[in-house]
Amino acid sequence: MSLHRLNSVTIGVPALEQTGAYYEEFGLAREGGGWFATSDGGRQLRLVHAPTRRLLELSIGADTPDDLRAIASRLARLGIEAIVDDHRLVAAEPTTGVRVEVAVTARVIQPATPATPYNGPGRDDRGATRAPSVLRDGRVRPRKLGHVVIGSTDQEASQRFFTDGIGLKVSDEITGVATFMRCSTDHHNILIQSAPVNFVHHTSWEVDDVDEVGRGAMQMLEEHPERHVWGLGRHTVGSNFFWYLRDPSGNFCEYYSDLDCVVDDALWKPNVWDGTRAHSFLSWGPPLPPSFIEPEDLAALMIGAHDAP
Repeated sequence: MSLHRLNSVTIGVPALEQTGAYYEEFGLAREGGGWFATSDGGRQLRLVHAPTRRLLELSIGADTPDDLRAIASRLARLGIEAIVDDHRLVAAEPTTGVRVEVAVTARVIQPATPATPYNGPGRDDRGATRAPSVLRDGRVRPRKLGHVVIGSTDQEASQRFFTDGIGLKVSDEITGVATFMRCSTDHHNILIQSAPVNFVHHTSWEVDDVDEVGRGAMQMLEEHPERHVWGLGRHTVGSNFFWYLRDPSGNFCEYYSDLDCVVDDALWKPNVWDGTRAHSFLSWGPPLPPSFIEPEDLAALMIGAHDAP
């Protein structure tokens, strides 16, 4: 795949100062111009002020200028105009209005880290040592931005833009609910969710293992239990461990680990999951809260969209 990473997202938020402080506490490093960085992916989140929370921009990495020209040609066949040069392509996703950039970008090289040793029946992989997670201290620091989930009033049109136009591949679908698409070897980098209003549902951030998912969430909840949304659990689609939290502007964000990887497209078989069955969302963990699919501020977002000029 000539596409190889989700570079970054830009999110408009009404509570800019408080939301920025939240993401520093979440483990991202604050940089200039509203940018926040992960340890492996660099600057991957930009926060700007907006009247209501919304996804403004996302950036995808490509290998060569030829990749950009090929994308521009595919978008033209969909009737979508793109601005393109040798370094980047910019086009607006027609339904949500999100500004999508595809930029010639170096691939992220994540240094291999040793697998976390777990003891089990008939094996003592740790030997005569304690579990490493119980000895960890300090803040959890996300490795990279994994994916962004976008609510769209026309899921099929938004999906067509990203697959037939930009060139993402479908990994799995939940009938009538969501399409999981990838621009890297990760199971999904962009997920389009059917919604009554266009909005950003959540961003997802990779950490080392399930212990870091738990440690990170508990650190965030220690003085702010109201941040809790859903977790700890393991998804069925994507297979990852998860814990979702809510930032001060109402956006969900997720610590995750152990996501499925599609290292050979020919060997991966996309599945269509039944959207009426809880098992499609959850392998184990707390029940899916209704406010996860339809966030509590969804009605306010709908009113704001209706009132917008």
